[in-house]
Amino acid sequence: MQWIPIHVLASLVVWLQLPSTVLSQYVIDDSRGVGRQFDGIGGLSGGSATSKLLIGYPQKQRDEILDYLFKPSFGASLQILKVEIGGDAQASDATEASHMHVPWEENYERGYEWWLMKEAKKRNPQIKLYGLPWAFPGWIGNGTQNPYINRELLADYIYRWINGAKVQHNLDIDYIGIWNERYCDTEYLKILRKTLDKKGYYQTSIVASDNWFDPKVTGDTSVVAAFDVLGAHYPGVVSPEVVKQLGKKLWSSEDYSTFNDDVGGGCWARILNQNYESGLMTSTIAWNLIDSFYQGLPWDRTSLMTARQPWSGYYSVESPIWMSAHTTQFTEIGWSYLPHGLGVGALEQGGSYVSLTSPDHKDLTIVIEKMSHDHSPCIRPALPPYTVANENATIQLEGSFAGVTALYVWQSVLRFDSGASSTYFLDMGSVPVINGKVTVAIGVDQVLTLTTVPTGTHGTYDAPPPPAAFPLPFFEDFEKYPLSAEPFSLAPQQGSFDVVNVGGTYGKVMRQMVLQPPIAWCQETLYFNSSLNLLGRFNWTDVEVQVDVKVGQTNGSNGVFIGVRIDNGGCQTYVAKGLFFFIFPNDNIYLLASDIQGKNVLTSGREKVAIVSDWNHLTLTVQGQTVTGSCNNQQLFSMQVPNVNANGFVGLGTDVYGYADFDNFRVDNSSTSKVVGKPDTLYFVEEDMEIVESFKTPN
Repeated sequence: MQWIPIHVLASLVVWLQLPSTVLSQYVIDDSRGVGRQFDGIGGLSGGSATSKLLIGYPQKQRDEILDYLFKPSFGASLQILKVEIGGDAQASDATEASHMHVPWEENYERGYEWWLMKEAKKRNPQIKLYGLPWAFPGWIGNGTQNPYINRELLADYIYRWINGAKVQHNLDIDYIGIWNERYCDTEYLKILRKTLDKKGYYQTSIVASDNWFDPKVTGDTSVVAAFDVLGAHYPGVVSPEVVKQLGKKLWSSEDYSTFNDDVGGGCWARILNQNYESGLMTSTIAWNLIDSFYQGLPWDRTSLMTARQPWSGYYSVESPIWMSAHTTQFTEIGWSYLPHGLGVGALEQGGSYVSLTSPDHKDLTIVIEKMSHDHSPCIRPALPPYTVANENATIQLEGSFAGVTALYVWQSVLRFDSGASSTYFLDMGSVPVINGKVTVAIGVDQVLTLTTVPTGTHGTYDAPPPPAAFPLPFFEDFEKYPLSAEPFSLAPQQGSFDVVNVGGTYGKVMRQMVLQPPIAWCQETLYFNSSLNLLGRFNWTDVEVQVDVKVGQTNGSNGVFIGVRIDNGGCQTYVAKGLFFFIFPNDNIYLLASDIQGKNVLTSGREKVAIVSDWNHLTLTVQGQTVTGSCNNQQLFSMQVPNVNANGFVGLGTDVYGYADFDNFRVDNSSTSKVVGKPDTLYFVEEDMEIVESFKTPN
């Protein structure tokens, strides 16, 4: 084993040295000043609705997950929460709702980011909040794909989101971005600063440009004066020398995006250190915060942890949570890095170390990583070759730290040998510091924290419930939601869906709200203007879908559809294949197509009796290659489709953007055997019809 502690007598810890002929030495000293201010480690919710399913978890497991993410001195202890400012458009995995679908209304109850920010603040009142748009509702661009066509209008739209956070939710937005990974208009940047100042939001800092270290925003002093942070995405731990001299904070404002196994943990541990050691970046923010979206959508498990089964309550605490803890549990925003060569640098045998101190210089935290090349690549950019080796290191504490007599030690060992188990964030007790010196053994693929801070905790809860497949039958009548909410279980891929009250027999229903094409982030979505809302398993085979639908009379869509065996979401929604049953009530037309755009028509017809202009009840059933569709209990088709997808999601939507209402959405297994259970009790039925386990609908 590497770094083996032997506990004797009064918790004295002796560290056995690793086999190595090298004894390196590192000085930790603040007497010549400090480096840049530490701005925190964070996670990003959104940029594709990545936290979509979290709010639907049973409260017990939901609270545990939130504690692992945000509770100080417990798990990841994140110091920044970055969220998407919804723009009614696809941003990789799903859409997030705008606070202004149309220019004549505002609504600050949509979506779940408000809820998530409040939950984060509840656990850590000091956490910083950061908002960034990926897309914008179409009215911002006045029919174009250019959000800057009216810069004052755009600045007012962003101001209203910041003000809504404060007035409606008592949330102070600390940072605001421009446009995720897209063109940064420097005139708009200056107008946004003036707008926020005029409205009294002097303290909201602007991050430019959430793309790369953009030379457009660094070459003009009037532009430089308008922003506070220069944020780059996936910088590969480097930043140009010219921006290091700019006098602005440098951040990796989106990073990681890597599968959250131990290699992903190695990636995260490495860049948390090296983004500062190499690139002077004082904050690193992971995309994404949590994989809480349906399996089968893009970017599977590229997250700090995983929680995508609200029906079972199952979640998984992944290695990046504990790599975060090595820094976040023993630092605070406002601490300072020590100078390079006196607390920050590359290790002689590969790897890196950074040291941070509190403002009063009474506390010290040293984070060391020695991640090997093959066990720490991130998804982007490519990682240049390098080597690491075991190392015995003497650390000399000087300056304010010369009197330190002991350091608490926390250790993670990522093991990649067959059958070996990794260990995460273990409390190794304390190690004595004698005459200002401590010798430590640093093994390959290890992360170590040595600190004067005594409050670290490897937080833990009892194991969550076991994983289970999505239960059927599923039934949703939308009555349990507050107005303007987005239903928990549905994942919109195009369009935006709010709960509204239509009264009468139907009461609360789900309405598609987008009236015109948004200013897109996924350029692929410009190829079509349909909406789509997905549910459930990516490998559902034989199912029956039922829903009540009504096309809006004013600003309505032309038609609506339900679909089964849908094979695509995310930016590729426009090429989704499956079985899509459309009706066009104003023309009494129906059709069955094998693509979401309705181009590959399998059958169609006009039915003046079955299809009405008010509410219609649709049923679509697939068993093997047999597909049957009914409207208002009148069968319109039943046919064989030999080349249909073998499995996929179910979904519903509109043929074009426009108002349409949906209610009483039900999904059953379409086996000839009867599915047991009432709609308010969810059962998963295996293909052989054996009931495995039942679950009550979460409150």
